[in-house]
Amino acid sequence: MFRASLTDLNAVIAVSRRGSFRAAAIELGLSSTAFSHTIARLEAELGVRLFNRTTRSVSLTDAGRTFVERVSPALQDIAGAMAEVGAQRQTPSGVLRINAAVTAAREILSPLVLEFLRRFPDVEVDLVTEGRLVDIVAEGFDLGIRVENLVPNDMIAVSLGRPQRFAVVGSPAYFARYSIPQTPADLLGHRCVRVRLPNGALYRWQFEKQGESVQIDVRGPITLDEGTLSRQTALEGVGLIFIHEHAVLEDIEAGRLIRVLQDWTPSLPKLAIYYPGRRNLSAGMRAFISLAKELATKRSERADALA
Repeated sequence: MFRASLTDLNAVIAVSRRGSFRAAAIELGLSSTAFSHTIARLEAELGVRLFNRTTRSVSLTDAGRTFVERVSPALQDIAGAMAEVGAQRQTPSGVLRINAAVTAAREILSPLVLEFLRRFPDVEVDLVTEGRLVDIVAEGFDLGIRVENLVPNDMIAVSLGRPQRFAVVGSPAYFARYSIPQTPADLLGHRCVRVRLPNGALYRWQFEKQGESVQIDVRGPITLDEGTLSRQTALEGVGLIFIHEHAVLEDIEAGRLIRVLQDWTPSLPKLAIYYPGRRNLSAGMRAFISLAKELATKRSERADALA
């Protein structure tokens, strides 16, 4: 009699998706040893090997490929049924798995994810960041967060507010010593914080106004390889920085930083939460989306007030 559990079946699907026992074990919250025993027990139960293993790779056998093709749709049906029933819960609970670009995760972590956890302590958030655009259904995620123009057409997208922009800012102490730049070219006479890209190149500050685009190779006393570090240098009066506006809105609002060249900083695509078009979302997903809409409205109002 075949006695495989849902955990056993999900383990096989996770390995086929991740291509690694270790990554699949982490995804399912199991130790590597327990995970290996799970796969070995299932293979013994079936009487066939599902995976070819070497020290460097894992791949499906023919039997394993057939198994995954047949089992995967059934597991999706089971997950859908459980989500449909769970959606009737009044109190959000369980695990909410979110896949996001790194920059998107930085932007939504404090205002959205941490606030969500404070409001709904029975929910656990598993936030995975990566540069590649993944199929959130195939990868087992509930939600994705990307810029709107990258959201797949078959997904439902919920905007996270007004378009983002870059901001050029400096401290009041800095502007006590230096004049306010009126055009991007004026930056060549200012002390600026430079940022080195992962490929080793120095980032050129990009501006646009009425169809005119300008790139400025600024000069300054310090070069960083992580753009988010530049905020502290600006607060200390070291020089001007070029940064996503969401990272310094509170500083601008409080007067700790002064924004310049605002009419030269172009808008970027909005961020959006997206998810498959299921009729019955879990209580946790509904609560997360509702909070995202609430905070996006507040952020847009604050940004408009500073415009």
